[in-house]
Amino acid sequence: MALDMQSIYILAAGGSRAMEQLDVTANNIANVNSDGFKRLVVKEMSERLNENPKDGNHLFVFPRFKESVVDLAQGELQSTQNPTDFALHGEGFFLVQKGDQTLLTRNSHYHLNQDGFLVDSNGNFLLSDQEQPIQLDPTVSFEVSKEGIIYQNGQEIAKLGVRNYTKVKPLGESYYQPSSAPAPTNNYQILQGYAEESNVNPILEMTKMIEAQRRFELYSNNIKSLDELNQKTNEIGKA
Repeated sequence: MALDMQSIYILAAGGSRAMEQLDVTANNIANVNSDGFKRLVVKEMSERLNENPKDGNHLFVFPRFKESVVDLAQGELQSTQNPTDFALHGEGFFLVQKGDQTLLTRNSHYHLNQDGFLVDSNGNFLLSDQEQPIQLDPTVSFEVSKEGIIYQNGQEIAKLGVRNYTKVKPLGESYYQPSSAPAPTNNYQILQGYAEESNVNPILEMTKMIEAQRRFELYSNNIKSLDELNQKTNEIGKA
């Protein structure tokens, strides 16, 4: 009986992992058109629980996810001809101020608010390398160098803040928080008038979704078959 219960636990754990995979994949697909979005990748592992090492019926091995990580691969860059669009080519993230938080983003779309500050579509300030909001004269055109320096009338106004991390945590709306120590911020260029698309490959994600659905069905069918076998075994035992 213990061996049967172990099988059910393992199959249930596998089914739960398949559902988590479906959720992650569905979220990736939903953000295929979200500029600056980075796909999530799940890392899977197994875990052995040795309740009684001398009893083979109590060696439980569960499939589970070790962690979900953000794929930092760059998305395609597209020309927009919009001077307030800035794309990061290479490593790193822009800095934006949301309330009292400084967040990371690869989103490329910004505009000047009524006070001349560069803000994103949610009204959050785009920050300089000094982590200060960037204010421009809205009546004067501006240029951004590949190093991220903003010029108006030939004068340097500010430098776009860029920070690099090897691991980040997603917060939604293409915002991220660091989950590792800062890394060197050297390998990047700023492209004015460009936008970075999502790095989600829709064909790959659809394939992963089909695989996860089939995996869930397999676990579910095996649980059902095992349950039916147990019922028949109990009926034979009563006879």
